[in-house]
Amino acid sequence: MKNLSRLPALHKARIAAAALLACLAAGTASAATWVYVSNADSQDVSVYELDRAAAVLRPVETQALGGQAMPMAVSPDKRVLYVALRSQPFRVTSLAIDPATGRLRKLGEAALADSMANIDTDATGRWLFAASYPGHKITVNSIGQDGAVGAVQQLIPTAPNAHAIHADASNRFVFATSLGGDHLSSWRFDPDKGVLTANEPALTPVAPEKSGPRHFVWDKAQRYMYVLDELDAGLHVMAYDAGRGTLRAVQRTTTLPAGFTGKPWGADLHLSPDGRTLYASERSSSTLSAFRVDGATGQLQLLGQVATEKTPRGFAIDSTGRFLIAAGQDSHSVSLHPIDPATGLPGAPSRVAAGRNPNWVEIVELP
Repeated sequence: MKNLSRLPALHKARIAAAALLACLAAGTASAATWVYVSNADSQDVSVYELDRAAAVLRPVETQALGGQAMPMAVSPDKRVLYVALRSQPFRVTSLAIDPATGRLRKLGEAALADSMANIDTDATGRWLFAASYPGHKITVNSIGQDGAVGAVQQLIPTAPNAHAIHADASNRFVFATSLGGDHLSSWRFDPDKGVLTANEPALTPVAPEKSGPRHFVWDKAQRYMYVLDELDAGLHVMAYDAGRGTLRAVQRTTTLPAGFTGKPWGADLHLSPDGRTLYASERSSSTLSAFRVDGATGQLQLLGQVATEKTPRGFAIDSTGRFLIAAGQDSHSVSLHPIDPATGLPGAPSRVAAGRNPNWVEIVELP
């Protein structure tokens, strides 16, 4: 090793700069992005590597689970993938993520109180929320220090068809949709005890009746919530009071293509990482809609619709905002759409085979 103290200042600066570039290059080279797709009918999870430079998904492995694999969630530290199995016995499988290979290793299974349409963790990673569509309930399970889900510790009956459940960024409030009740319920959350109690007001109606609120997301600033309907494919903008955990309707639009005449079947929605574009999937038309988000008002302006996989139940956007990955329930494959940075619209995709009835997508980026 050269003694830097005896070298000219310019030479030392060049060596230091070269070392820094080498470290940065090594960090870039070691970074990996893994994509997980749950397949309900083949009862497994497909694992892919996202190669951004080549704009391709490369298959890594298929992890058999022995149950109807559907909703998934990732632990806050990105070490564990959780998969809810919607066939009896109803349970959640905890899978350790190998950061070097993306492969999955089973940590354990725990009982769920019912068939769950949605699961998510709280911000601490100590609790797992779940919402049951056929069982009309929400629950809280504990999560151990090893990342494996434990027993159900709280069960709350709800209005018909609970569908999605998530905590806000503060981890103080939890919301759940009721597709059959046409509302969102609001809950105060104690992260020390893992207990939900009804907020005031407890319910926020979603109009019109029989719209069927399904999935929802917040913007990063926690000023707005976006709610997608399943039964009419409507899309709602709601102002969010983060101090009180309350919502107020601001705008309602649609994800249906112009001239659509079929039965609406809204599915999933996600914001781009920069918060400037909102995407939603509609299964009957097999389309993805893109909306420009007004940074001041949160309101939406339609950018357009593009075709994607047949019956796109779930999708996700990578951390750079350059790629959208959509799973087709009836095509049994996955599309990787490059996102046009100028327009925000997903472009023509490359496709890769998945299992039977792929329905949920999670992207995990690791250093």
